[in-house]
Amino acid sequence: MSLLVRSWNIHHGMTSPHTRRNYLEQAVRLIASDRPDVVCLQEVPLWGRRRLEGWSDMRLVWNSTRRVWFPPGLGGWITRLNQGFFRSAVSGQANAILLDRRLEPLEQRWTTISRGRRERRICQAVRLSGMVVANLHASGVAGQPEVGAAETLRALTFTESLCRPGDVLILAGDFNLRPKQLPDLPGFSPPGRGIDHIIVRGAEASEPDVWPLAHRTIAAGVLSDHAPVELRVG
Repeated sequence: MSLLVRSWNIHHGMTSPHTRRNYLEQAVRLIASDRPDVVCLQEVPLWGRRRLEGWSDMRLVWNSTRRVWFPPGLGGWITRLNQGFFRSAVSGQANAILLDRRLEPLEQRWTTISRGRRERRICQAVRLSGMVVANLHASGVAGQPEVGAAETLRALTFTESLCRPGDVLILAGDFNLRPKQLPDLPGFSPPGRGIDHIIVRGAEASEPDVWPLAHRTIAAGVLSDHAPVELRVG
């Protein structure tokens, strides 16, 4: 079976440059518009949880990374008063995996790969028939790529614990590491060119493809400060 897999740090639905408005719905509808099989998202505001499945028409696997005292609906309302100013301060943040509805999750788990003062970094994973898909958002510490590298290895160890013999392993997300900064990952397909990657072990994978700017440009600007990355597995 061939699968189209995407990863995108959706940046809370903000545009680049920032504006006061939020465009999360447009971003989610865009990334799911041609019916990919798997989409891994990072930096999703908590208020989006109840909307992602409807906007994408995909199954949702969700784990929060930054909780806030505000109820998600209120936090979302406050944030949308000035999206570029408030961002995750009152709306929180999460990772999400979207799955084509024909893909049945057999197990869902997550682990903390580091815990900062305001936000924990996690890796979430879902086991499908013959496959494990994991989504991470690692720390980006200027001048200290070893921090993100250590988190990546923790994510890999966790993900491998879910695999059964012969399973394909897909690790995707915002690694906050360029290819030369990544730890040694034997058996995996080559990473992408930037800091967002999808790497695959146990199956053939196409070369990662980065969306051109025009594919995520709307009238208000460019969706997110990250470009989606995609590849085909199998």
